[in-house]
Amino acid sequence: MGRSKQLATPDYPSPTSAAASAVMRANRGTDTTAERAIRSLLHARGFRFRKHLPIQAGMIRVRPDLVFTRQRLAVFVDGCFWHGCPDHGNVPRTNIAYWKWKLDRNRARDSAVDEALAAAGWVVLRIWEHVPAVEGATAIEAKLRRSRGERVASQT
Repeated sequence: MGRSKQLATPDYPSPTSAAASAVMRANRGTDTTAERAIRSLLHARGFRFRKHLPIQAGMIRVRPDLVFTRQRLAVFVDGCFWHGCPDHGNVPRTNIAYWKWKLDRNRARDSAVDEALAAAGWVVLRIWEHVPAVEGATAIEAKLRRSRGERVASQT
């Protein structure tokens, strides 16, 4: 995204409390619980993948949570808060202007990444962290089997 399209940056807010700062510092960017659970299930099912492999797609460089290079499948396990889950995402009650800007920018970045990867020939799959790991692994497996031309068993 070019500089001219970026939203005006609000002032970085002061922490509301030491506890709030500690909670935000503890948020993981990689190897989240949901991501590890899905990886474990896929590995147990015999699937092999790369973690956080850098992919250059046009002007965008991205590190998906899981990368299946042969099938050109990039998987992101998105956190509900950080990526604006329609079911569980929310804007904190303090520093509203900053958080609205930050979360809107994250969603715009996700959209730009999806478009760039698709234009570069990748299939993008995004899974919300609240989705049970078994469902997430099954969705990934179905995408992989479709890309191989295999028949996918119906989910009933």
